[in-house]
Amino acid sequence: MKKLVPQFLLASLFVFASFTAAGAQTKAKPAKAVKASAEQASAEQADPAADLKKFREDFIKAAEEYRASLVELSNTYETNLKKTTERQEQLKALYTDGLISRKEFEASGTDIDAARAKVEEMKAEIAKADETIAAARKPVETFALAPEPGVRTDIAWTTGNKTIDNLIRLNGNRYGVDPYLVYCVIRQESGFRAGATSAVGAMGLMQLMPGTAARYGVSNPYDPAQSIMGGTRYLANLLRLFGGRVDLALAGYNAGEGAVMKYGNRIPPYAETQNYVRTIGSRYAQSGGNGVTLTTKTEARPTKGTQK
Repeated sequence: MKKLVPQFLLASLFVFASFTAAGAQTKAKPAKAVKASAEQASAEQADPAADLKKFREDFIKAAEEYRASLVELSNTYETNLKKTTERQEQLKALYTDGLISRKEFEASGTDIDAARAKVEEMKAEIAKADETIAAARKPVETFALAPEPGVRTDIAWTTGNKTIDNLIRLNGNRYGVDPYLVYCVIRQESGFRAGATSAVGAMGLMQLMPGTAARYGVSNPYDPAQSIMGGTRYLANLLRLFGGRVDLALAGYNAGEGAVMKYGNRIPPYAETQNYVRTIGSRYAQSGGNGVTLTTKTEARPTKGTQK
């Protein structure tokens, strides 16, 4: 999944796992191996409620750990500012006594400005972290149950690979996500290339970042069966988290769920994310898909059929 660098959120999500890009792309497994992986995945019992709970808990934990690292760094900057200020006082005395030049004394003032700027920057980052954590802890409207697997768009679609088509339908039905929506995401993310790797380290058909892959038990993101399973589960969790709003789920898939929550359950004002939502949303809406709101604005709108 393509991720932006949305200021605080990206850093907080990076805590989930190190973002080391794959050294080389791996080829898709033979159809027989893919089928075996799919059958093994379908044998597991999905637990949407537990998925969503862990999804939120993991994000909050990562955000809190990131905040703690900011506080530690802020304390270091505060100490440095204090030492720099004390040093300037010493230099002021030396300048008054004519022991150093005016240029040397004024240089200390520049050092203080730089140290103070770092302290203020950390305070701002901590404030952003607090906002994101508060938003993540705030109850949101969600589906009481997963969307009915039987409600599907009736448009004909194919990736050109029968095995991948079957994996999309299998996981869509299993996790309650319209298979055509999964198809649209894969088309946008990787162009159906199982070995795709992005510049920021997203991998496979559904472009899973390392942290997201680990969260959903994906050991090989280049395996179509694992990639589609992990990506579809992530989409299912995002749809529940945002009350069935497909536009917000897509925004979360692209920029991270924390970015959506940070902006009050609105599509973040990032050009890449808004284009991403508009492109996939337009294609999905034209097929008769529900829950897509096409707009250039980022205002929040209530979703029908949701409950707290």
